[in-house]
Amino acid sequence: MSTKEARAVGITAPGGPEVLEVVRREVRDPGPGEVRIAVRAAAVNPTDIGLRQRGVEDVPPPWTPGMDAAGTVEAVGEGVDRLEVGEEVMAAVNPRRPEGGAQAEFIVVPAASVVPIPEGATLQQASTLPMNGLTARLGLETLALEPGQTLAVTGGAGLLASYVIGLAKEAGLRVIADARPEDEDLVKSYGADVVVPRGEDFAAAVREVAPEGADGLFDTALLHERAIGAVRDSGGMITVRGWRPEQPERGIRVEPVMVFRVLERTDWLEELRRLASKGRLRLRVAGEYPPEEAAEAQRVMDAGGLRGRVVIVF
Repeated sequence: MSTKEARAVGITAPGGPEVLEVVRREVRDPGPGEVRIAVRAAAVNPTDIGLRQRGVEDVPPPWTPGMDAAGTVEAVGEGVDRLEVGEEVMAAVNPRRPEGGAQAEFIVVPAASVVPIPEGATLQQASTLPMNGLTARLGLETLALEPGQTLAVTGGAGLLASYVIGLAKEAGLRVIADARPEDEDLVKSYGADVVVPRGEDFAAAVREVAPEGADGLFDTALLHERAIGAVRDSGGMITVRGWRPEQPERGIRVEPVMVFRVLERTDWLEELRRLASKGRLRLRVAGEYPPEEAAEAQRVMDAGGLRGRVVIVF
């Protein structure tokens, strides 16, 4: 086995953006069922903030954040015949493993987490899709709504919501999403059937167009108990970042979505690739930063209001 050194974004200790710096990490050869990728772009997501603030238990720092990468296959391990050296690919990455996440020049990941990038997409655009796309797909599968049923989506202009809306329309659902006035056309372009005003009155706004309440809710904006009123009795609600009420009301099933469980769902990644290739999912880059400016990239992302993802570019 040979190893090489590569630059990576490193979290040197739990803390604020100031703990981020460029570090050098050893990169090993891919083992059976793995590939090594020369990363060109790695998206910055809210989950990176949690990693920076808390670190990884039982793994010594520096920790490397990032759950989305896009680049070129540099080496393949034994038994990998679906991917070829030189192919442009995107990957979903677990940053809590000892060798860290996606924001590094070279990464080794399970081949099951890797698929070719969508047709017509840049590597930067492709890096915004895997983790958020899998999150959207898992949440919709968990809700298990039938064609013709109604899905409400908070944070309609955001990247995750855009994938939720696109996938929901593919599944034949009626979608009600929120937006500020200046974002209404954007959210309709994702496929939303009805756009309601963004704000504290989300539940009331949904009830105006769906008096019985939505069959399901995907809460990408972290409205939590302020949004649950939009859901009909015995309906379902998907939350991100682990929120769940102590006592759900009216028989509503509240399910936090845990994307770590599905990072190796190759079939879902292929579906996301196919839909993005057809323009059914819109890939949006909000800014590009070198690894030396990872702290600024996290600040910009954490400030909110982006219509896409910022990416670290190697």
